[in-house]
Amino acid sequence: MDEGESVGSGAGESAGESKLPSVALLVFVQAAVSAASLVVEIVAGRMLAPYLGMSLYTWTSVIAVVLAGFSAGHWAGGLIAEAKPGRALRLTAWSMAGAALTAAGATFILRWSAGPVIGGFGHPIASIAVLTMLAFFPPSFFAGIPAPVLAHVAVAAQPNRSGRALGAMFAASAIGAIAGTLAAGFLFISWLGSTGTLATVTAVYALLAALLFLTARQAGGAKATVSALAVAVLPVGVAALALVQPDPCTRESDYFCIRVIDVADDMGEPARLMVLDHLGHGIAVRDNPQRLGTPHAAMLDMLARMRAPRDGFSAFFIGGGSYSVPRAWAENGVPAEITVAEIDPAVTEVAQKDFWFDPAGVDIRSMDARLALAADPTRHDVIIGDAFTDIAVPAHLVTREFFRLVSERLTDDGVYLMNVVDHADGLRALAAITRTLRTVFPVVEIWAEPNPVGADERLVFIVLAGRTMSPLSAVTGPAPDFIRAARLSPGAVDALVARLDPPLLSDDYAPIDRLMARFD
Repeated sequence: MDEGESVGSGAGESAGESKLPSVALLVFVQAAVSAASLVVEIVAGRMLAPYLGMSLYTWTSVIAVVLAGFSAGHWAGGLIAEAKPGRALRLTAWSMAGAALTAAGATFILRWSAGPVIGGFGHPIASIAVLTMLAFFPPSFFAGIPAPVLAHVAVAAQPNRSGRALGAMFAASAIGAIAGTLAAGFLFISWLGSTGTLATVTAVYALLAALLFLTARQAGGAKATVSALAVAVLPVGVAALALVQPDPCTRESDYFCIRVIDVADDMGEPARLMVLDHLGHGIAVRDNPQRLGTPHAAMLDMLARMRAPRDGFSAFFIGGGSYSVPRAWAENGVPAEITVAEIDPAVTEVAQKDFWFDPAGVDIRSMDARLALAADPTRHDVIIGDAFTDIAVPAHLVTREFFRLVSERLTDDGVYLMNVVDHADGLRALAAITRTLRTVFPVVEIWAEPNPVGADERLVFIVLAGRTMSPLSAVTGPAPDFIRAARLSPGAVDALVARLDPPLLSDDYAPIDRLMARFD
């Protein structure tokens, strides 16, 4: 070991201590590491969304995996901290190089492993956990190493003020984490996208690695010029390579990874599919607006027009997506006053640009639908809820309190239509929503395509709630698709709710993610 790495006694101790970095520098490094590591945590959820959606389970996995990485890194950093300062700082510099390289490589790991993991496990929760571990445990592990090392060196640098030094390091870690969280959510992802944000984190880690190599040299470590240069170049090169890879998103907004997919071959005419995160939301056919493409959109269209009490009826849409139904109504002369609450303005912009939607005559509100309904006392003849996906469900839009608000915003003979996705061998979410709606509305109907399906298939239902029964028990859409919707008998609905005995969903307790998930 180099003599300069030891901190001896007497004159030698003074000489060794004089080479240790200042506490101010160590505080800066720790704050930067914490900020960058929290940016990675936030961007992890956004990067998983195109493959698995964004739900309670993705964020639970992300937080658990990142904390596990930090914990393992802290343990390893504690071992490193026992070395003499020069060596400890040098090993910490290598940990920052590892953080830079694994952060840069997370994009590739996710893209290469998503298909095999999802196909191999099948179960969405298992896929989420494994993908998160593969892509984001390594950078979190390396980012966890510096904290105990830097804290130990800070105490050694100010032995007579060790408490203050240690407190400053803890404060720097917390402040950096706060800054990183805010920067990721309000700045980086919005302006740079997920890959650009990871590239920025990579550059920060690489610069910190280079700085720590130089600091290690001053503290008695070996010469680090070549190492500092290498760790600054290699990870940045990998990040640059990630930036030039095809983006899975046509547009990445503050809320979704929005993809526009050409489905002309499937539809037999010019048509596009909008995918929000990982799930197809709607299809627009260029020259045939009344052809809605997806069963849920066709059923919402047919049932809304069947139950509309008058010409010129008022319709409020919860979620815009591809705006296929509002476009069909506008271009086919359906007499309706249309309001759409679409929380993501980027979705509306993509619908206008790529899905032939003309917003003229449509009242579009770029805000959460519950807030939009609460803020405006206008009553509507039809309210259509189309914010349901699979395991990513807005819980505040399926509660008794929300349904009461919907009821207050309906006319006396108005109806509420809600798209619900559930599994044929479960139906727990469908049963819970039905039971909850029954506490608010005297009539709750379940509509579905009358086609036989396998036990493992995901089913699309339309739940209709109002004050009177529908006059028909089946409806059929126009050519060429002739999509049909049939109403389940009241007895079948009663039996479903009684058999599953689902929970009542409220703002205090709405476990919709658990009800949607399949644990078998």
